[in-house]
Amino acid sequence: MAPIEQAYVYILSSTFKHLYIGITTRLMIRVAQHKQADAPNSFTARYKINQLVYVETYAYITSAIAREKQLERWSRIKKINLIVQQNPTWQDLSLEWAKPIELYRWPENSIPKADDESALCPSEP
Repeated sequence: MAPIEQAYVYILSSTFKHLYIGITTRLMIRVAQHKQADAPNSFTARYKINQLVYVETYAYITSAIAREKQLERWSRIKKINLIVQQNPTWQDLSLEWAKPIELYRWPENSIPKADDESALCPSEP
């Protein structure tokens, strides 16, 4: 069986620590749907469960489905322990996704000039 797409098992949380376990092949889109409450009558929208606190990646969708079913059978305390092992502060893991990456800027006086060969290629002893 060849992998078609990566699959993700994820756990979302509310500020009151209500939990939701889901599976998707398009994690960023799915998390955005939860955050925007696309389905206003859904469990995640009603309880404002929109913080991504845990993710696992799988090469096969069947493996991800099996893991999702396993996690759903776990007790609440076992799920919380799983989250805390990877994300002890319950930080929303999706907050950094859309932020621009700041490029590194060389300090003004430390950039070697192209005509200064000694700075670019130090001479051998």
